Amino acid sequence: MAKQSQTVETFQNILQELKNKIYKPIYFLTGDEPYFIDKIAEYIEDNVLSSSEKAFNQTVVYGRDISAADIINAARRFPMMSNYQVVIVKEAQNVRNLSDLEIYLKTPLNSTILVVCHKIASDGKKSSDKLSGVVKLAKQKGIYFESKKFYDYQIPDWIVGYLKDKGIKIDPLAANLLTEFVGNDLSRLAHELDKLAIILPADSKLIQAADIERNIGISRDFNRFELTKALGEMNFARAMRIADHFARNPNANPFVLTITAIYQYFIKILKYHFLADKSKASVAKELGVNEFFVAEYERAAKRYSPSRCVSIIHWLSEYDMRSKGVNNGSTDHGELLRELIYLIVFGK
Repeated sequence: MAKQSQTVETFQNILQELKNKIYKPIYFLTGDEPYFIDKIAEYIEDNVLSSSEKAFNQTVVYGRDISAADIINAARRFPMMSNYQVVIVKEAQNVRNLSDLEIYLKTPLNSTILVVCHKIASDGKKSSDKLSGVVKLAKQKGIYFESKKFYDYQIPDWIVGYLKDKGIKIDPLAANLLTEFVGNDLSRLAHELDKLAIILPADSKLIQAADIERNIGISRDFNRFELTKALGEMNFARAMRIADHFARNPNANPFVLTITAIYQYFIKILKYHFLADKSKASVAKELGVNEFFVAEYERAAKRYSPSRCVSIIHWLSEYDMRSKGVNNGSTDHGELLRELIYLIVFGK
């Protein structure tokens, strides 16, 4: 989980410097996780200048409307009746000839705080690779921050940390349930967590699974997290009840997400078998789960041998292809899931 820790730590360090009024002439914020980019830009926009200073000294523009030359011209202005001027470029990935920004970054004005919000799509295409000169100068002259998308398994820890800053705790089951419902969209997660923090009773500082169900709408009993748990316990009846619920609510429970969750679960069980150190802390670290759930994987590993896990992973691949129409006639996703559950629990 180094990626998450490094991203969060760097983000917090940048915010702390800003709160201490330590400003740099350039903040080049890039990456495929927009949440941290937006938060840094919002803080600068809201806090660096006073209300009276903003009228003449704060400029917010959008990449699709400007060129690099426009940014340079704005950045080279001097502040009026203020120590600083702030120039914020949002959606900078759409700026024409952004690489020309090198011209300004070689000798930036210390009285200008230039914030470049350069977001990258999560498809592996890093347009910032074309901006090596800009990146190099941003690192030399100010702040270069890469905001990386979290993996789903990293989200519960982020939720815990986010709420800790608010003096609130969350039950591990509730954190996993929220992750199940929202995924790794940090902006949406923050919104849901802020909402939960507001509606918690005044005498409560703990979010539990019931709070997630009551206020966000996901069922504690019928979700992918509970399905994998039921499979780990070889509880066929319960797994089938959840499958029936999914079949009745296919839009809220896409087959592709369900089969992915089962695949990740059995990959962890298989990995558990080959861990040399099976202490709780070590297992949690290696599997990327909260220590609270280590016992569940330990019990599941007793029920599913390594060879059985390999067979299940093979079946998951087969049923994934069938769900996409390969070697499948008219069997719907609900029935495919029921067949798969039977194989996992009773198959050889």
